[in-house]
Amino acid sequence: MACCGDVPTLETLAAVDLLRRHLPELRVRMVNVVDLMTLQPQEEHPHGLSDRDFDTLFTTDKPIIFAYHGYPWLIHRLTYRRTNHDNLHVRGYKEEGTTTTPFDMAVLNDLDRFHLVADVIDRVPKLGYRAAHLRQLMRDKLVEHWHYIRAHGEDMPEILEWQWPARQENR
Repeated sequence: MACCGDVPTLETLAAVDLLRRHLPELRVRMVNVVDLMTLQPQEEHPHGLSDRDFDTLFTTDKPIIFAYHGYPWLIHRLTYRRTNHDNLHVRGYKEEGTTTTPFDMAVLNDLDRFHLVADVIDRVPKLGYRAAHLRQLMRDKLVEHWHYIRAHGEDMPEILEWQWPARQENR
């Protein structure tokens, strides 16, 4: 999983948390991109990563779900010559939204934690039916969210109060 931007980073962290809790056997790497120009090859931009460094971070054969606060085409354009470009799926701004809650804006653009988890389930071949329960839970959470914001005019407490979980020590 990769992300760029404050809201996409928060939603990606929350998605990783959900994946860790519900699918603990799944290995997930998260890459937070602070400088978009690092996505370009070093020959094209001074901040660009070498192919080797890019492949080390993003792999050469694994699905990549990239949450971005802008238009998805930009990420595709910056990475189109990279080894694993065909496995790159970008969630970003789709010009969807209205006067609503902050989290609902992410939902309307499929950039929220529930859509991101569903993307992982859909794109990691070994998950299949084993993660069907989690896929259904994500659909249910989106329905719950829809009803909650219409009844209360604000995001659900679990969204507003979410924090990265404290580390659990093995005892």
